[in-house]
Amino acid sequence: MTVIIRNASVLNKEGLLERKHIELQEGVISAIIDGNEAIGEATEIIDAEGKLLIPGLIDMHVHLREPGFEHKETVETGSRSAAKGGFTTIACMPNTRPVTDSPEIVQFVKDKAREAGLVKVLPYAAITKNELGRELTDFAALKEAGAIGYTDDGVGVQSAQMMKDAMNIAASLDMPVIAHCEDNSLVEGCCVAEGEFAKKHGLKGIPNESEAIHVGRDILLAEATGVHYHVCHVSTEQSVRLIRQAKEIGIKVTAEVCPHHLLLAEDDIPGLDANWKMNPPLRSSRDVEACIEGLLDGTLDMIVTDHAPHSEEEKAKGMQLAPFGIVGFETAFPLLYTAFVETGKWDLSLLVQRMTADPARVFRLNTGVMEIGAPADLTLIDLEQEKEVDPSSFASKGRNTPFGGWKLKGWPVKTWVDGKAVWTEKN
Repeated sequence: MTVIIRNASVLNKEGLLERKHIELQEGVISAIIDGNEAIGEATEIIDAEGKLLIPGLIDMHVHLREPGFEHKETVETGSRSAAKGGFTTIACMPNTRPVTDSPEIVQFVKDKAREAGLVKVLPYAAITKNELGRELTDFAALKEAGAIGYTDDGVGVQSAQMMKDAMNIAASLDMPVIAHCEDNSLVEGCCVAEGEFAKKHGLKGIPNESEAIHVGRDILLAEATGVHYHVCHVSTEQSVRLIRQAKEIGIKVTAEVCPHHLLLAEDDIPGLDANWKMNPPLRSSRDVEACIEGLLDGTLDMIVTDHAPHSEEEKAKGMQLAPFGIVGFETAFPLLYTAFVETGKWDLSLLVQRMTADPARVFRLNTGVMEIGAPADLTLIDLEQEKEVDPSSFASKGRNTPFGGWKLKGWPVKTWVDGKAVWTEKN
């Protein structure tokens, strides 16, 4: 079967848009044809009508909730939400129930993803059994089962010795350690950042140091062990500074940042609505600017969503009792395009690179590029379409977002994985 996507706007190596026809065969990109040239015969011809065609978005930090929390999300509903948001590869965190700490659960997630038949799902495995920080999992067996890295995301590994042991084993297996950086002694009973919002509402605040202390500790351990160390959802100026310094001296550290930490500060929280409660929390405008600067200069390698669906009942419990987390798949690209590219602050090519080629580079994936022979994982985006964020229309089971009602441009309209259309906007 041959599919040709004609009249697509494609970014060239200089970051400029060119008109191209893209031919797909047997799941890969088989030809890239100049827009002025004639196209051959095909089983299916799709007219992109000048819309932006990019490599499928890659999200290396998501929560699919299955097994154990299927009322929040499943591998299938999360995959469908990802496809609708233009993502073709996603990496899911192990804080499920049971925790993804055994080869059997890794295989379970892979089987569920295959049954869904939508996007590529890459499972992480836990660093410690049940994510309790007491005993390391069997790293070799988890790698053999298909885990792509080790993380106790949702909680920080509190013991430095435990983390060092984990890093030594991971390094021997040429596998990355992905860290949720949080010192528990500084966050007990907290629900928002330490700052003016917390003071105003009489809430105990999460200090910046709770994240940065673990970042600094783990950078030193990564230097000692030689492991590839990846920092989850960076949110503070101190963390950005430490990661930048580590990179400058050659330590093998990479890092990610979420759209909400680039767009929102604690000053933006309108009240005690738990749809604004996430971990790490929304911090100061100074932290936001540091994260933006870090993303622009490459200190922060990639953008991830930390897609974290919860039920409406759970989020209705209020700021102190509701669980942390917001959904992100279906709004990530439009949010960032509207806020940064449409306003002229960023080049389109930078946004696309941080959501495609860069995560692929960091985690050694064979996708994230648009070239002959690459997997036909592609996303078509209408940069002109403007509409409001409507949580009731989400493909995700989660509706928990602070962005409801925002008017955005840059909406994905079609997504292909291995040449198969897995989502198409219904007009």
